[in-house]
Amino acid sequence: MKLGVFFGGAGDLDNLVQTAVKAENEGFDAMWYGQVFGPDVLTAVALAGQKTSRIAFGTSVVPTYPRHPHVMAQQALTVQAATNGRFSLGLGLSHHMVVENMWGMSYDRPAVHMREYLTIIKSLYETGSASFSGEFYKVNVNLSVPGAEPPPVLVAALAPVMLRTAGELADGTITWMTGPKTLESYLTPRITKAAREAGRPDPRIVAALPVAVWDNEAEAREKAARSFAVYATLPNYRRMLDREGVSGPADIAIVGNEEMVAEQIKAIASTGATDFVAAEFPVGDDPKASLARTRELVKSLVGKV
Repeated sequence: MKLGVFFGGAGDLDNLVQTAVKAENEGFDAMWYGQVFGPDVLTAVALAGQKTSRIAFGTSVVPTYPRHPHVMAQQALTVQAATNGRFSLGLGLSHHMVVENMWGMSYDRPAVHMREYLTIIKSLYETGSASFSGEFYKVNVNLSVPGAEPPPVLVAALAPVMLRTAGELADGTITWMTGPKTLESYLTPRITKAAREAGRPDPRIVAALPVAVWDNEAEAREKAARSFAVYATLPNYRRMLDREGVSGPADIAIVGNEEMVAEQIKAIASTGATDFVAAEFPVGDDPKASLARTRELVKSLVGKV
């Protein structure tokens, strides 16, 4: 199982690039970036690719609605060229409250939107052109980015229809706030079955969870409850928490001392996950020391899980 770290907080562009340089120097397999309301992470990955030589990159995830699939495919190929083939394009729908309340766009039939989106990107990557007429997109375009092979496309898929779409049309999925029982018994079997029935290779399954090394487990879970409370209110994640049989993010956060956290991360590999992404969070009065302790533990597991 590949081990990566997640950058999802605030930071200027230089910070995003230097974080990747540091992660490469520490030996991590991958650096993953969330796209929220800060710098454009595709630009950041392209720049980081010029400052690194080995580490892989991924987006977790870029929302589809604000970018036409032709534009997204064009950007992703450009980033792939800039990173010398080390990039994976992670896509997601975002959420109703963001798409409609913030962007003023319709969130109607999101699964159909994603299927059309992936169909267009897949055609552009496989043939260099797309001629498509659907409910949301009507396109007739070509695309050529010299020096770039199509990057793997991963979809933030949790619901059954989305998992089937990801298995049929994408290269895998990226999860967040999805616990080990749900990964093993629900998500991995569904997306793998869809991929095999479509004649595709077994999918990548990238599992991301909050991680903190801290001796006081109760204190760490209390901090996780506060830091990640919003995810328990978002329907897509709420369903995964309910499926796991837990009340909130604190219950699936990976916390405890070094031995406890190591065992929990190793257990993720048995769920079918091909990649694990640590979303490190601070605990206690000295956040820098807490984060450093977590980073050292996660780093020590690279190549051993």
